[in-house]
Amino acid sequence: MDRTNCFLRLSLIISIAAPAFADDRPNVVLVFIDDMGWGDFSCFGNKDASTPNIDRMATEGIRFEQFYVNSPICSPSRTAISTGQYPQRWKITSYLSNRDHNNERGVAQWLDPRAPMLARSLQQAGYATGHFGKWHMGGQRNVDDAPPITAYGFDNSLTNFEGMGPKLLPLTMKPGDDKPGKLWGDAERLGDGFRWMQRSEITGGFVDEAIPFIKQAAADEQPFYINLWPDDVHGPFWPPVDKWADGKRGLYLSVLQEMDRQLGKLFDTIRNHELLRNNTLVLICSDNGPEQGAGFAGPFRGFKTQLYEGGVRSSLIIWGPKMVEKTGYVDRVSVFSAIDLVPTLLTLTGTSVPAGVTFDGESLPNVLLGKGGSSRQAPIMFRRPPDRDAFYGDDDLPDLAVRDGKWKLLCEYDGTDPELYDLEVDAGESKNVSVEHPELVARLSAAVMAWHKSMPADNGATYTEKKQKKNSRKNAK
Repeated sequence: MDRTNCFLRLSLIISIAAPAFADDRPNVVLVFIDDMGWGDFSCFGNKDASTPNIDRMATEGIRFEQFYVNSPICSPSRTAISTGQYPQRWKITSYLSNRDHNNERGVAQWLDPRAPMLARSLQQAGYATGHFGKWHMGGQRNVDDAPPITAYGFDNSLTNFEGMGPKLLPLTMKPGDDKPGKLWGDAERLGDGFRWMQRSEITGGFVDEAIPFIKQAAADEQPFYINLWPDDVHGPFWPPVDKWADGKRGLYLSVLQEMDRQLGKLFDTIRNHELLRNNTLVLICSDNGPEQGAGFAGPFRGFKTQLYEGGVRSSLIIWGPKMVEKTGYVDRVSVFSAIDLVPTLLTLTGTSVPAGVTFDGESLPNVLLGKGGSSRQAPIMFRRPPDRDAFYGDDDLPDLAVRDGKWKLLCEYDGTDPELYDLEVDAGESKNVSVEHPELVARLSAAVMAWHKSMPADNGATYTEKKQKKNSRKNAK
């Protein structure tokens, strides 16, 4: 079956009309933070660090407490938020690594450029498009033949070591060092153009590239879409030398606060420009849950790579004072996910859906602008990364999960070992109530298994077993 027909089987067809005046189309900035926990912004409850610039965006915008990303690990999460489709459709189900490791896990080497990219749709509709920050959807380690980022609908790009094209590469310094070290020096060959700078300053480097791009688009009276995807709070953690801290958590918090400071320059540029302030929508969230011992998932169970809430629930802030219904609003009830953002942003920008494409996401403009506390209609489906059956001390993690209304079910590929949680009363997933609701378990497990089987397979069912056998052979020598 060809890919287009596969899309049509499971997704909702959305018809969108263009606006009467192109000048009225909003600009869009997506700030997608790497490995940050739900509870790490101080406006989401962090008492150990302060994020005043992001907090101000929340005060002037909307906070969402039941927003999900579509994978608990970076590359597939980035694929989902870029395409409006489950990343399994494109065989990106774990972080992209070296060529052999990708093959071993049954994942693609890079995102197929034919994927329905939000950036490309907006570019074709007349938007200026730029990507500034981590990419990680192809072009890393020895995968040096991936398409450049500009092949996905971006006019300009500047990335880190995990993407093809111009990049900022990290220098590292810690107290007592005489000279900086280098991380990922081999990435110099991954696309033309590179600059070395202190890792503690790289978010500022991306911001400094994005601001002239934004100002030029404004001068040209052209709407713009940009990704600003910092990677600071992904380990290893390198805060400024004069802001060094003790332990993993301390280093993480120092990096988090420095990232907030550097992002403030971008936010102030938009806020202090009358036309941009009145017609720019800024979205801020994380790609997945936190690394254990670093970020904080708030009241939720689990971490990065896990399908429990801590791995897939993300804090989301929407800023656009002239567009949102009311500022300072906290939406605690709307349940939706990253795949919903693409069709929603196409609606808000009056951009047509590409011919032959259907999204797994749903268009929810009223939700995003705070005009109604509704949720997406379809359940949200999840499949674990193929290499994460065991992680962070849990040696048998659930393979599949589904969020449907107030219910969350996790189970194995064949539906066994069900865990059912009522998230209205047990957001921390502490009490498995599957025994009390056998009919609900049967319905949800059948639905998530059917979804799983409809998606291209990875090697999740065999990867762990193969790895254990390989390690046993090594230990026997």
